[in-house]
Amino acid sequence: MKRKKIVIMLACALIAIGGIVYAADHMDAPAVKGQTTDITDLYVFQGKNTNNLVFVANSQGLLAPSATSSAQFDPNTLIQFKIDNNGDNVEDLVIQAIYQDGKINFFGPARPSLTGTRTKIEEANFIGSVAVTPYGSSNPIVSTGAYGIKFFAGPRDDPFFFDLDQFHAILGGTATGFNNPGKDTFAGTNVLSIVVEVPKSLLHAENGKINVWLTTSTKEPSK
Repeated sequence: MKRKKIVIMLACALIAIGGIVYAADHMDAPAVKGQTTDITDLYVFQGKNTNNLVFVANSQGLLAPSATSSAQFDPNTLIQFKIDNNGDNVEDLVIQAIYQDGKINFFGPARPSLTGTRTKIEEANFIGSVAVTPYGSSNPIVSTGAYGIKFFAGPRDDPFFFDLDQFHAILGGTATGFNNPGKDTFAGTNVLSIVVEVPKSLLHAENGKINVWLTTSTKEPSK
């Protein structure tokens, strides 16, 4: 596989194994707005099975219902959860997801061949795949791969809540705080989600903590 170049990075978050974290980025990355590389959210939380962590990557945000059925994962876009398990802010493990041959294939958790702004698919660490759940389906497609890791991929209602109009009013000096309840700016919009549930034992976290950030990468142009 060709080397790939990271085009957007969402956020870095410190979590205790058993805690919960999220980071969000809506409408403020104009270079990738409306593209398959546009990240909206990263969520990491303890699973129903408390021995597992759930990683959620949301992208291609602000999809209207009329546009969601035609929204697709891009075979040229690699989605990665990057995991620092020793506190040095360098990825020690990656979990990768990419659309190939009509399904999402997953790789990892694996030590990356490259770190930082360059990456490659860790093909030797293939762990499973899942079909994309169609929009409107009442039965989400979930599969289980190597090491008991579970996978989901498909459109979901955007879970992020934010009152953008009130935020602008606060910045403009016409309001002093948020309303309770506020108005959800993202109500009625959808995202494409990648969900991976991983046994904590595979993450080798020192002191029970990991740093997690989310990236998307695209292929370098052929020379």
